[in-house]
Amino acid sequence: MLVAGASLSLLAPIAAQASNVVNLEEMTSYSRSKSKPVKKFDSKTFVNNVNDDTATLRGTNNPLDINQKKFEAGGFSDTTTLDGKAVFVIGGVDGANELTGAADGTNEKLQAAYIYQMNLNTSFTGDDNLYVRLKTGDGWSGAFGHKPGTYHIENKDNSDQFKVDKLWYTFPIGDKFTATVGPKIENYYMLAATPSVYKPGALKAFKLGGHGSAFGASTSLGAGLKYVADNGFAVSTTINSKKGADTEGFLTDEDQNKINAQFAYTADNYHLSATYSRQRGWNSWSYYSTADLNAGVGSTSVKSDSVALRGWWRPDNTGTAVPSISVGYDTMSFSGRSDVSEGRGYFVGLNWADMIQPDDKIGLALGQPMKATEAPAVGGVTLGEVEPLLWELYYSFKPNDSMQITPAVFGGRDIHADTADDIFGAVVSTTFKF
Repeated sequence: MLVAGASLSLLAPIAAQASNVVNLEEMTSYSRSKSKPVKKFDSKTFVNNVNDDTATLRGTNNPLDINQKKFEAGGFSDTTTLDGKAVFVIGGVDGANELTGAADGTNEKLQAAYIYQMNLNTSFTGDDNLYVRLKTGDGWSGAFGHKPGTYHIENKDNSDQFKVDKLWYTFPIGDKFTATVGPKIENYYMLAATPSVYKPGALKAFKLGGHGSAFGASTSLGAGLKYVADNGFAVSTTINSKKGADTEGFLTDEDQNKINAQFAYTADNYHLSATYSRQRGWNSWSYYSTADLNAGVGSTSVKSDSVALRGWWRPDNTGTAVPSISVGYDTMSFSGRSDVSEGRGYFVGLNWADMIQPDDKIGLALGQPMKATEAPAVGGVTLGEVEPLLWELYYSFKPNDSMQITPAVFGGRDIHADTADDIFGAVVSTTFKF
């Protein structure tokens, strides 16, 4: 009973104190919000919430008294905050069998999936931040797991295992520079400016103005440095390594790595940027590209150079017929490949906010996933590339401050490898934030 009481005294304040402080899914998540009060754990958090059973332990000679005091005074740093979310998804995709090779209709049935995520942020100086994301999920490998056409924006399938999903540390260097380093991070979390204001409702392919040549990624060892001037100009550089945590080593001949450099100007209601990406043995653009562009890129002898152009504009007021507009255009070239020498793709996304009720959003996006456009001059290779097109349409609304419901439809033609790759899907996502 004493152990149970002590456990409850630890768990109850965690549930009570959790708040939606930092949303690290957005590109603006790298600094704490100044518009909302931040609830923090401190030395009084556990003292004020202990129950009567455990409270009687104080002042006795019982050894459990020592453990109780540890819970009260040292459970969390007084600069640590916790927030999180759970997402339930249900839907289906007509045409998913063609993409996945399932011949029995398995991936075209109605399917459900979920994720559960907790975000921990700790500051040691007031200007730095240690971020840890714990996450689990299941059910995504079927209808909602194929790149680029059906991969859901919330996809995380690790068979119900709760794991450290992200881990990095951000700290200032002087007044204008910020550095980030971590063993589990993607390149786009270290950018100096947000390349797109379109928020996807279903497909990860439409993230960041097209999750293609520069911004597509997988979690890996990474570091970045960004400079943000007062006049709107910003520059950032990032490096990610897939083999830096393995025996192959960081930036060795065996390493698979990616280096980005972004140059951006952002005003109150518009943005322009160009991001250069140099990749070696890495096909991070698979979220928004066809099969031909992805083939055989895992070898360290294959290198790519790409440029991602991004721009967005948003109106001064929401609730009007005028949407925010985000556009993207990607082009890339290869060395070390005998089948493809160049590729390109584009994206357009529109968002309307506060149209029917406060905090709602309508989203419409379409684009051409990056495709192979040119073969090497020698070798006699003939491209068999298709003309892919992908789109989504959704409406998102909040029944209350902590809940968001997003019904969406999406589809495309020739999206992966051939003219049979046509899809149409419908999905409802329900997000609970705490």
